[in-house]
Amino acid sequence: MQVSCPNDVKIYNLSAGKSLPEWLSERKRRALLKKNVDIRRRIELIQDFDMPAVSTCIKVTKDERYIIATGIYKPRMKCYDVKNLSLKFERCFDSEVVTFDILSDDYSKLVFLQCDRNIEFHVAHGRYYRFRIPRFGRDIKYHYPSCDLFVVGDSNEIYRINLERGQFLQSFFTEASSLNKCEINPIHQLLAVGTEDGKIEAWDPRTKSKVGTLDCALHCVEQGNKLEAIPAVTSLKFQGGLTFGVGTSTGQILLYDIRSNKPFLTKDHMYGLPIKNIEFHQKMDMVYSMDSSIVKIWDRNNGKLYTSIEAQSDFNDMCVIPNTGMLLIANENTKMQTYYIPSLGPAPSWCSFLDNLTEEMEELNYEIIYDDYKFVTEKELDELGLLHLKGTNLLRAYMHGYFMDIRLYRKARDVMKPFEFQEYKKKRIQQKIEETRGSRIQIERMPSVNKELALKLMDDETNTKKKKTNSSALLKDERFKQLFTNPDFQVDTNSEEYSLLNPVVSQLHKSKTAKLKTKAMEQTMEVDHTNDENQDNSSDESFIHDDSSSEDEKVWVKEVKKQYRLMKKNERQKQEDDEDVESADEQAENGPRLYEIKDNVEFKDAKPIAKRQNKASLGERLRHQEAHSVAVSGSRGNREMTFVIEKKKQTRRAKFRIQRHDKGYKHLLRPAGNLFKKKQYSRSFPFSPPFHG
Repeated sequence: MQVSCPNDVKIYNLSAGKSLPEWLSERKRRALLKKNVDIRRRIELIQDFDMPAVSTCIKVTKDERYIIATGIYKPRMKCYDVKNLSLKFERCFDSEVVTFDILSDDYSKLVFLQCDRNIEFHVAHGRYYRFRIPRFGRDIKYHYPSCDLFVVGDSNEIYRINLERGQFLQSFFTEASSLNKCEINPIHQLLAVGTEDGKIEAWDPRTKSKVGTLDCALHCVEQGNKLEAIPAVTSLKFQGGLTFGVGTSTGQILLYDIRSNKPFLTKDHMYGLPIKNIEFHQKMDMVYSMDSSIVKIWDRNNGKLYTSIEAQSDFNDMCVIPNTGMLLIANENTKMQTYYIPSLGPAPSWCSFLDNLTEEMEELNYEIIYDDYKFVTEKELDELGLLHLKGTNLLRAYMHGYFMDIRLYRKARDVMKPFEFQEYKKKRIQQKIEETRGSRIQIERMPSVNKELALKLMDDETNTKKKKTNSSALLKDERFKQLFTNPDFQVDTNSEEYSLLNPVVSQLHKSKTAKLKTKAMEQTMEVDHTNDENQDNSSDESFIHDDSSSEDEKVWVKEVKKQYRLMKKNERQKQEDDEDVESADEQAENGPRLYEIKDNVEFKDAKPIAKRQNKASLGERLRHQEAHSVAVSGSRGNREMTFVIEKKKQTRRAKFRIQRHDKGYKHLLRPAGNLFKKKQYSRSFPFSPPFHG
């Protein structure tokens, strides 16, 4: 049993809750009842009150003892005995049932209109007779005084079958193209027919003539509604001898007095869905109106909403048990829905225990469960892009967030994060796989993230020459667990910052890495029997002075300088390559440079600017420089001048030409080693040998 309270009116859904399979043993049933609260609060009002797939129509007999419902698949009819709260019998058909009518006070005489133009009569023992009508039917009604069965459908004729004679009678011809619904007033026996053109035609079965026509579509347009097509009449219902309600295909209900051609009340569902059924409460001035998504209960005099029942599956038909607060609904689901509203009337006599249950539930004060709403915070609204809905009826402020419809939340989430579920599913599968792997015997367990850092820490742990530090404890510390498991903490070894700040780790050689891996494997296979000794000697080792720190610092500085030189070299190389590409592109676009010789201009005046600047003074050359500045400081006018001397850049082609020239003339150069030997010889012998001419 599920309790909802829309508009402060308690509605009990008696069909809610999980159903237990029949093959479960009694012991397992009791165990489930202890564990699951939903099963413990479940009420199975009528046994097997369901259909294999979909229920289409549902009605109660006049003696209120039997409930008859139709559904698919296979097309069938079920009859329930409410005195025993169980299924009485079940029958199957050859085709789907569109609608049916009960001819007697109980289940002994039934007539079914099927979708293949067949009409079947059933009695207590089974099918009695079957015949076919000329056109597809949509609704049937039985006229008790004349024993005539009226059938309307996809034509302008109202077919009349006299059940006393067993033959067709002369049909009533209407002005409409097709007919949707028909209804007979139980007091004055007036036949009202709803047409596809939005009109209602009233026929008198006694005179066999039409007595009036009412245009309902005209009044729908007068209400100011923007309609794309003419609204058709989809439902009819009489209350008493003067009042009747009309439901249209655009979601409007019109209440008429048969003495007037204008409705005294118009109610709009605001969903744009066809109204499938209209019922009147016999003791209270309430109207039940149903479309495929909702059942609204509202006041007949002013149209004010009393309460509503939202559909979890599309509604197909509705039946209100007279003089009670219970209604039955056929829907697009296996279970047929049963709702009980205590404020509209007591429970039926065959389930009077419901009144006691509802009173006990009100005393227990169960927590209100919002199954159809989702609680979201301000941050979640911003992520979904729904901040503009604040202040509207779509958001209900509650504590530090809002309640919103779960359907709207799912649509917005699917738009913003369409592949969120697939990613979550992959992560969960990977986590399950890792959990199962954890139970196996592991020879080596290397982290999946930051493997090089983990190998370095393992090396520091096994290296006895270096001074003991707490860096090796990072692998076992739970605070730093995400550093070796979460991919978001992966260190980028290709970045410049990493190369400068971590030169030793960044230049970890492959052979050293392989050695560390093999060492880690050997360490996991061996039994660690030296832990106690290390703990005993830890206090003594802490006082040992190690002079290797200065050597390590020198190595670290060299590595940093080396990395810095490599970075600068790469930058220069990249810059030169870009310049060569730009020069080649300019030469390709502009072609060879040709200087135009003008009249009255000597050739000596066309010298390059660079040569003229070499003969100019320092001040003149600085004026042509782009980057220079002059600053005046002090009261005496001291001047400070800064300038940049541009170096002539050599292209790669020029460098290659110089290297080739040096290589070609290298063998012609005479060595100077003999000069060094002579110098040593002269120093060894202070006197020089005599000169022989």
